[in-house]
Amino acid sequence: MKPLSPTALRRIAALAVIINGLFPLFWIFLTSLKTEAELTRVPITWFPHAPTLANYLRAFHDQPLALYLFNSLAVALLSTALTLFIATLAAYALARLNIGYRDLALAAIIAVSTFPLVTLLVPLFQTMRALGLLNSYGALVLPYTVLSLPVCTLVLVSFFQTIPLDLENAAMIDGCSRVGALLRIVVPLSAPGVFTAGLLAFVNSWDEFLLALSFNSATRWRTLPVGIMLYQGEFAFPWPEISAALVVGIVPVAVLIVLFQQRVISGLTAGGVKG
Repeated sequence: MKPLSPTALRRIAALAVIINGLFPLFWIFLTSLKTEAELTRVPITWFPHAPTLANYLRAFHDQPLALYLFNSLAVALLSTALTLFIATLAAYALARLNIGYRDLALAAIIAVSTFPLVTLLVPLFQTMRALGLLNSYGALVLPYTVLSLPVCTLVLVSFFQTIPLDLENAAMIDGCSRVGALLRIVVPLSAPGVFTAGLLAFVNSWDEFLLALSFNSATRWRTLPVGIMLYQGEFAFPWPEISAALVVGIVPVAVLIVLFQQRVISGLTAGGVKG
C-alpha cells in the first residue's frame, strides 16, 4: 500500500481538527430544535423530525436570558477595553523602552499566566469584598482584566517589536510625543495584533464561569454561563432548552470571529513568526 503524502496527512489532520471543533456545535444546534420526547427516543435521531423554535422561547421565558446576555456583553466589552489599554502601554514599554530586567519581566508575565484560576479564587474574592464590588460589574471586570493581561501583553509585544523604530522617530521629529507616536503609528500598524489580543480578552471574559458564579450571586448581575447553569433542576435536565440558550450564547462570539477572521488569522500567524 502506497504511503500517504505529507500533503494528504496535513489535510487529514486539518479535517480531524475541523470535525472535532464543529461537530459539538452542530449537535447542540440540532438538539435545540428537538422536543424532549424526540431527544430521548431510541434509537437516536440525528436530525429533528419536526424542528421547533419553542425551546428558544422557553429559554427566554424560564430565565431572564436577555439580562444574562446584556451582563455578559457589558462585562466582556469593559474588561476588553481596559485590558487593551493597559496591555498596549505595558507592551510598548517592554518592546521600546530601555528598561532593566526586561527579560525577567517577560518571564514573570509568562509565569503568572500559568497560575490555575482556582488558586486565585479566595484572594480575589477577599479583595472584591474589601473593595465593596461584589454583585457588580466591577467584581468581574477587574479580575478578567488581570487574567487577560499576560497573554494580551505578550501578543502585543511581539507585534510592536516588528514596527521599524525609524517610523516613530520620524513622527516625533515632526512634533509627535511618544504617546502620540504610539497611538498614531505603532497601534495602527499593529492592528492585527490588537484585534487578536482584543478577541482573546473578549472570549476569556465571555466564557468565564468560576469567578462569575462566586462574585455575582444576585440575579441582577449574573452572566450568561452562570445563567445557563440555572436551567437544570434537581431531577430534570431540559437539554433542548439548555442547548437553545447555549446557541444564543455562541452567536456573539461566532459573529466576531466571522467579521474579524482575517485580522485574527494574520495576527496569530504574524505574531508567531515575527515574535
